[in-house]
Amino acid sequence: MTQRVDLATVMDRLAIDELVTGYAVAVDDGDWGAYRALFAPGGRADYVSAGGVEGPAGEVADWLEETMRLFPVRQHLIVNRLIRVADLGGSPGDTAEVRADFLNPMRLAGDEFDGTVTAPNFVAAGRYTFSVARTARDGWRFSRVTVHEKWRHMAF
Repeated sequence: MTQRVDLATVMDRLAIDELVTGYAVAVDDGDWGAYRALFAPGGRADYVSAGGVEGPAGEVADWLEETMRLFPVRQHLIVNRLIRVADLGGSPGDTAEVRADFLNPMRLAGDEFDGTVTAPNFVAAGRYTFSVARTARDGWRFSRVTVHEKWRHMAF
């Protein structure tokens, strides 16, 4: 590889990593416009393994907006990111696959009594697979996001 190709690959990987981080921030902050903007035209999301829906990103964003009201406090931790940019004979391609583990602590909505929240904490964990495509207008965007929930726990 040449230095130019190496630099392009590093830049692609950084942009893809930022996209994944943007996903976590959008969901945690409830910024559904930002969530939608992370997807390429025709992009889809699949939350079936976590008891959710699968479909076009816009429809899934609507579902998330409603569902996440149950969890006013949430914080995604997305770790162990394995980014594989397609290789076109020594040059980076326009698609990539990302596998990343997640730990997602949340607090269910509930009442406060004397400053103490009475709602339980809820933690889900598993792995995401992100299919990513380079778009002409917006750069790297998700073509598909799939949640593979492995476990969950609720504690008061």
